[in-house]
Amino acid sequence: MNAYGELASLCLLAARTETLKKLVFSRPVDGDITKASGVLCRVGGKIVLQIETLHSDHKATHENLPIDRNTENLLAARFPRFSQINLLTTGGDCELRRTKKGAELLLGADKLRRRLSDTADTEVVEIGGNDKEKKRILSGSEPFLALLGVADKNGRIYDKKQAKFRQINRFLELIADILPSLPEGRIRILDLCCGKSYLSFAVYHYFANVLHREVSMTGVDLKADVIDYCQDVAEKLGFDGLEFLWGNVARFETEDKPDLVISLHACDTATDLVLERAVTFDAKVILATPCCHHELNHTLNCPTLDFIGRHSMLRQKFCDAATDALRLLWLEAHGYSVAALELIDPDDTPKNIMLRAIRRANPDAAAQELALAEYRATRRFLLGEEPQE
Repeated sequence: MNAYGELASLCLLAARTETLKKLVFSRPVDGDITKASGVLCRVGGKIVLQIETLHSDHKATHENLPIDRNTENLLAARFPRFSQINLLTTGGDCELRRTKKGAELLLGADKLRRRLSDTADTEVVEIGGNDKEKKRILSGSEPFLALLGVADKNGRIYDKKQAKFRQINRFLELIADILPSLPEGRIRILDLCCGKSYLSFAVYHYFANVLHREVSMTGVDLKADVIDYCQDVAEKLGFDGLEFLWGNVARFETEDKPDLVISLHACDTATDLVLERAVTFDAKVILATPCCHHELNHTLNCPTLDFIGRHSMLRQKFCDAATDALRLLWLEAHGYSVAALELIDPDDTPKNIMLRAIRRANPDAAAQELALAEYRATRRFLLGEEPQE
């Protein structure tokens, strides 16, 4: 075994015995690299050798190498890129040095191997890591999660509901971000096309039980059986400020104007109904996550885009993005500042775009007119409509 292989073997031994303090790469041969180092790190519940490489453009790259035979080979192949490498462990150190004549010298290797092989004579290092437990707003023990079938009575999230739990928490995080745009004290909230109302209960709990605010909240949906179920759950929980009403969102009226309107996965044009009602009610903040997007897919009539439209999958993806972009333009035209945000990892659900609209305190009439003109022109372009006189 040559010097590179011997050092790689020692590195792997130090990693396996958790005695590796630091691996330092110096005097790089490659001009793109200034220096590199490696430490043990815990990632995904497993210990890895994390290599940080600093480049000449001042950028850093990180690589997490598993503690296995393949990593030993990778290290042995990486070592020739440096003229000096130091392995620092709790049992001692060794150094690989390349001489001016090109010879590789490994100093202290035999002594270090003996020390590391006798685990009773070495101390393990404290291993840090990237496994920081994410601080979520909900812990899983909230009673409404058990009643909705997301968690058991002990607060353990059911395996099949993990994605839903992450989705709910992420939605609450996005609400926390817009709190400065909402009034202090009592708050009025609408959940339009609320469905089974996971979000209604989570949002009500957040404002009433976490922030200790007075809440008046209404969920509206066309499914009478779902509304009855949700109302029953709200009563069991003692959520006195939360009510559920059966009805068509397009015709829903409320004298108590909402501060916040939310909607999760209202199907196709139902999202447009939600946005229209929210704007009509002059809501301060709108958070809507659309579901399916069929209307534009059926009505797209733009020869310029035929190179996309002739491919059904690409046509649908384009129509999804274009539909949501049009919605944001329409909201801008009505005095809102807007953004499209990622709600949750697309691996959990492809329906992961949230449309956020915050009503401007002093809307710019000229900017609104410009946004409206752009909205109308874009619709004409996509739908093949003739410009109105």
